[in-house]
Amino acid sequence: MTVSATSSASTAATTTSSSSSSTSSSSTLTSSDFLSLLVSELQNQDPLNATSTTDFINQLTSYANFSQQQSINSNLTSLSSSFSSLVTLNSVNYIGHTVEAKTDTSTLSNGSATFGYSLSSAASNVAITVKDSSGNTVYTGTGTGNSGSNSFTWDGKNSSGTQLTDGGQYTISVTATDSAGNSVLNYTTVTGTVTGIDTSTSTPSLTVNGVSVSAANIIGVTS
Repeated sequence: MTVSATSSASTAATTTSSSSSSTSSSSTLTSSDFLSLLVSELQNQDPLNATSTTDFINQLTSYANFSQQQSINSNLTSLSSSFSSLVTLNSVNYIGHTVEAKTDTSTLSNGSATFGYSLSSAASNVAITVKDSSGNTVYTGTGTGNSGSNSFTWDGKNSSGTQLTDGGQYTISVTATDSAGNSVLNYTTVTGTVTGIDTSTSTPSLTVNGVSVSAANIIGVTS
C-alpha cells in the first residue's frame, strides 16, 4: 500500500512537471488545456492526501470563469470586426461627394488650397500660418474674424512670391482671439471631394484632397 502511494505521488509529480513545462512553453492556455490539468490532477493525486473537495470546487469555478471570459472575448472580437465592416460600408457612400471635414491639412491643387475655420465668437485678431510637410513656414497672413464659419484660400505662393508646385501637402494654423485676448477658435476644416477609402487601420478613413481623414471628422456634405 505504501509503495503504491509513493508510486502514484511520483507519477503525479512527473505529470505535473510535464504539464507545467508544456503550459509555460505556450503563451495561451486553452479550454482543453485547463480540463486536462484537472483530469490529470484527479488521476494522479496521492490516495493518502487526496485533493480536498473545497479546492476542487474552487478549481472548477476558476475553469467556469475562464471559459466564460474566453466566450466574451470571442464575441467582442466578432462584434468589433462587424462594426469595422459596417463603418467601411457606410464610408463607401462618401466617394465622389464633396465634404467638409475637421482637419488642418490639404493638398495644393491648381495653384491653391482652401481651408476653413470656425470661431465661437467674433475675433479681433486672426493670424494664419501655412507650413509645408517638413514644417517650414511658407505663408503668414491674417483672416476674417466673423463668428461661426470663415474661409481662407491660399494662392500657393510662398513669402517670396514664388508659386509652389501642385501636389504638396500643406497645414494651416489659425490663432484667433477676441478683444480681451481670449482664444475663440473652435477648429479648422478643409473641403474637398472624397476619392477613396483607406482601410489599412482599425478605423477606416476617407481620402479628401489627397489627405486621410477619419469618417468621424466629416461635418458636412456639400454635393
